[in-house]
Amino acid sequence: MQAKIVTLPGDGIGPEVTAAAVRVLEQVGTRHGHRFTFQEALMGGCAIDASGNPLPDETIAACEQADAVLLGAVGGPKWSDPTAAVRPEQGLLRLRSHFDLFANLRPVKAYPALAEYAPLRAELLDGVDILFVRELTSGIYFGPRAEQGEGDRAHDTMLYTVEQVERIARVAFEAARKRRGKVASVDKANVLASMRLWRRTVSAVAADYPDVELEHVLVDACAMYLLRNPAHFDVVLAGNMFGDILSDETSVLAGSLGMLPSASVGRGTFGVYEPIHGSAPDIAGKGIANPTAAILSAAMLLRHSLGLESEARTVEQAVEATLAEGARTADIAADPASALGTDAFTERVLAHLA
Repeated sequence: MQAKIVTLPGDGIGPEVTAAAVRVLEQVGTRHGHRFTFQEALMGGCAIDASGNPLPDETIAACEQADAVLLGAVGGPKWSDPTAAVRPEQGLLRLRSHFDLFANLRPVKAYPALAEYAPLRAELLDGVDILFVRELTSGIYFGPRAEQGEGDRAHDTMLYTVEQVERIARVAFEAARKRRGKVASVDKANVLASMRLWRRTVSAVAADYPDVELEHVLVDACAMYLLRNPAHFDVVLAGNMFGDILSDETSVLAGSLGMLPSASVGRGTFGVYEPIHGSAPDIAGKGIANPTAAILSAAMLLRHSLGLESEARTVEQAVEATLAEGARTADIAADPASALGTDAFTERVLAHLA
């Protein structure tokens, strides 16, 4: 197979973890006879500094010619003013909107080797393997708003249509069919009209999937259940804001934000793959960032955009083997003196791939 991958390393630790993921993809290509070519482009704060635009037109053009995009992280203190007219996160929203990447897939898996690093009791983590399916291009992040919120009033509008809910619901139900056959749909239907539309639409879609069990869960209750009984959940379907918050909450089940990958996909095979963590400017340039989330994002790229399921599993197994043998970066190391840097941890993963 031949594939073109655009990398958007971004800001902070983004370039460091993206480089690790590229090394893994290169080794996968070499071992399995695939030819992956990489083109780097600007996005985020670094793009603002270079062009005044967090997502330059030339970056979009490069992505349009690619099979997939591997993204690092964007943002940092330099661009953190929420009232600024141009901000790094605007690039993310524009990228998702331009390619209609309406489905964000966030797997959350609790690794037995890391149970001691999670704040929950180890027995609560047994069997935890959740897939969050988050609607990504609608809802409150994209609805009509008072842009700057100046004065004594501001508003953001949670807006959904039946079509928007239907398509993300089908992604969740299709995923559940390949997993344990359960969907938990998250809403706030007892208060919000948009969420009542969400609930009745998801229920209508469920009729096409009699083999999948559906439950409706209010978002506040879901936040509690995810910590009290996380192994109960299989696929969690949520809107843009609720999915963002809940999937970040459950990162503690994996021990660190540095463990969790994500995929943003649409109707075709093109997708954007990125760790869910931020740019971590406090450790940028120190070579100590955890590359696991970026490497696992590369595995999702292999699976969803390139159709290379076996290769994706190989990468995931290499990461799990690396953790099982005791390799730890600083964020998941009980003894800081034993922590591996980004490159050293990546070398361990590459060794298992080999």
